[in-house]
Amino acid sequence: MPVLHNRVSNKELRQRMLAETDPRITISFYCYHPIAQPQELRNQLWTDLTALQVFGRIYVAHEGINAQISVPSQNYQSFEAYINGVDWLRGVRLNQAVDDDGKSFWVLSIKVREKIVADGITDPSFDVTKTGKYLKAKEFNALASDPNTVVLDMRNHYEYEVGHFKNAIEVPSDTFRDQLPMAVNMMKEHQDKNIVMYCTGGIRCEKASAYMLHHGFKNVFHIEGGIINYVNQVKEQGLEQQFVGKNFVFDNRLGERITPEIIARCHQCGAPADTHVNCANEACHLLFIQCSKCAAQYDGCCSETCCNVYRLPTDTQKLLRKGVVKDGNVFNKSRSRLSVKPPQA
Repeated sequence: MPVLHNRVSNKELRQRMLAETDPRITISFYCYHPIAQPQELRNQLWTDLTALQVFGRIYVAHEGINAQISVPSQNYQSFEAYINGVDWLRGVRLNQAVDDDGKSFWVLSIKVREKIVADGITDPSFDVTKTGKYLKAKEFNALASDPNTVVLDMRNHYEYEVGHFKNAIEVPSDTFRDQLPMAVNMMKEHQDKNIVMYCTGGIRCEKASAYMLHHGFKNVFHIEGGIINYVNQVKEQGLEQQFVGKNFVFDNRLGERITPEIIARCHQCGAPADTHVNCANEACHLLFIQCSKCAAQYDGCCSETCCNVYRLPTDTQKLLRKGVVKDGNVFNKSRSRLSVKPPQA
């Protein structure tokens, strides 16, 4: 079967999305489940979800599926019916975004990956299905107040920087694969404590909890549905909000406002700020935090150098960035490349 893909440019698709007037719902879901033929599933999903006008990013692997998507509200019931029509996805938790303008995605991208979460684990005895205990929001609040509990953030530094749970410990790394062994080493002195792990939507901390159990830890927990599900439960049940700041998300929004507090700082001038942007110089595209004053001063760029490039004619910019490869590293460089290093809250 040929690989199905979009034939319209990203620029045009984004313009179409921004012009839409019908509301969309941003959701995320994942499921660890053995998939024998990921490419076949990928193509089937692309055909079926395109028919439902779904946008977003989906990874499929032998170990399961990981999806962040937006669905037209008028098609949401049809989408739910479609998901529940797949035996191993029936009843899967669909995390609805907390702070959603419906402009999260503008194209449907479905890719086959080696794993839905790159973890670097090569031990064949590791079982991702043997996870820690799920915690709902009320249960988390109670356990987090126990002095015998350690709360561990399993997200990257740029996510933790703008928002996290009170008293949560950062695992200071750029990648999840590096965080796993670091978490084990960091928690050795807390072997007898309750270890509570969390991430954005649950997929990383679920695997991380299994990894901790694999390494002999006993009292391991993780927040069911991650920050997104926690915040929704807090709102629905009128619970105390234990998350402070912004929840970073990997879509066009780059963040969901959870509480008014701004706990990060502009990477250029050091003023309080928690707005992530990508450098306007397409050859750089660095992800960093920028206040409104610096955004005006640098034309949305991360440095004077990039600002000078950005101000050149478009054709000249294209020539300068010809052959430049941008990848996930744009998320990892801001601490070392920019002059101001924000203090942790």
